Order: sequence, then structure tokens, then C-alpha cells
Amino acid sequence: MPQTRVVVVGSANMDLVAMAPALPRPGETLLGTDFVMVPGGKGANQAVAAVRAGASCAFLGAIGSDAFGVTLTARIAAAGVDTGQLRVVYGTSGVALVMVNAEGENAIVVTPGANDALLGLTEEELATVRAADVLVAQLEIPVQTVADAAVAARAAGTRVILNAAPARDVPPELFAAVDLLVVNEGEAQAFTGRGREPRALLDLVPRAVLTLGGEGAWYVDREGAEVHVPAVRVDVVDSTAAGDAFTAALAVGWGEGRDLLDAVRWAAAAGAACVRRLGASVALPRRAEIDELYARG
Repeated sequence: MPQTRVVVVGSANMDLVAMAPALPRPGETLLGTDFVMVPGGKGANQAVAAVRAGASCAFLGAIGSDAFGVTLTARIAAAGVDTGQLRVVYGTSGVALVMVNAEGENAIVVTPGANDALLGLTEEELATVRAADVLVAQLEIPVQTVADAAVAARAAGTRVILNAAPARDVPPELFAAVDLLVVNEGEAQAFTGRGREPRALLDLVPRAVLTLGGEGAWYVDREGAEVHVPAVRVDVVDSTAAGDAFTAALAVGWGEGRDLLDAVRWAAAAGAACVRRLGASVALPRRAEIDELYARG
């Protein structure tokens, strides 16, 4: 079977992750139990996750001229992602401050840095998008850049998966170019006003997945499908990158020819495999781990 070609357009951040027994309240200082500094950002995470799930992947993004940018580029490339078109812009890289409690819940503050400079895709970047089997995008970079990539992909017959996180105003041409939308309950609420009603998303796109953490996910489409996919039960350490592992595996599975419902089940296994470790990119599962949890049922 030919290797699926995934292109991810999105953010790259340095994640500063602190663990503590609880998440601090406003004005409260807590003693933490652990700290890691790892590459993150939804775009970079999904690119690394796609490679680990078995695809070839090119990443279109921007990092700063600071020390974080050097580390980000080296780590993403070392994971097997094609960073040949990763932009370097003068200034700071994106940074995410992540706090994780003992139950694996998190609170995150992101400063975009260089990600905000990812504007005006070049013809070479658009050609990379057009040559892909699947384009994956999120909303941590300028929305117009995402729209430009999606429109180019749609015109070339490349499938478009939009993980619409964080929820932002989206131009009509972006949703019109999306084949599959992936959102959590909060994002669904922002876009439709009906956060736990997956079929409401079909007013925007032809197919959608609503993720609900430990409650699993719903797959819906305009052909009438409305299917609940249970979560795979594992011990949760850190849920920070679970959504990124899910979205990337969904893209790889669909690109490899799985029907979408089966791809969602495989993606659920990827999300479950991810939450068993601390950190973002370091926790992203490899294909064998995904297959093992998928086979569990």
C-alpha cells in the first residue's frame, strides 16, 4: 500500500509543561511535581503524530529566530517530518504554558509569536498542499492562511480535515472547502450554539467528528450517519495532545483507505494511547501502539 502523503499547515510552539496535584486558582501558587519542555503547537504535534501513525508528512509553519526556534526545527525534523518549507521569521517562537493536574486535566496559555506571521502562502507551499492526499489544518495560525490552503487543496482533489481549534471566526470559503470537521464540545458550542448535538455541525460541513474526551466521539455525515465511538479505557496521565493524536490518526487512516467510521475508531485508539504519557509531542503514539489499543475493541 502506498504511504499516505499528509500535509499539515499550522502552529509550532515550545511547550513548557508543569504538573501539580491541582490546577491553581487565580492568585494561588502551588508546588509542582514535574516539569518538561517539549515541542508542541497543534500543527507540529499533528505533523509528528501523522509520521508516527505511518504517513509521510510535510509541515508548513513558522518558527522564530530565537533558541526555541532552533530546538523546534531540530526536534520536528528528527521525528521524520519534512521541514524543508518551515519558515523562520525574526522574533520569538510560539510558546505554550501548560499546567496539568493529577487527573490529567490541563489549562493552557498560548502566545503565538512567529505563528502569527504565517501569511500569504507561496506558490511552492501551495504546490505541496495540492500534491498531498490529505491536508490537515487548525486555527492557531491566521485563519486566512488556513482558508487559502484549504481552497487550494479542494481544487486539487486533496481531502481537507479542519480541526477547528481554537474556535474563531471562520470565512465561508473555509468551511466550504472542508471535507471533515473535527471539534470538541466547546468548539462545537462556539460554532453552532449546540455543543453536544453533532448533527448541528452538518449545517457547516458534509462530515464531522465531535470529540468528548472520556465519553468518546460522534461521527456524523449528511448521508445520515450518526454513530457514537466509545473511548478506549486507559489510565490518564496527560490529555494535552490527545486531540492532536486523534486528528492525525484520523487523517492517516482515511488517507490509507479506511472507511471514515473505522478511521474514527482507529483515531480514538491513538488518542487513548497518547494520554498515557506526560507532554505533547513526546506522548504522541506510534502505529504499533495505536494498533494494539484498536485491536482491544
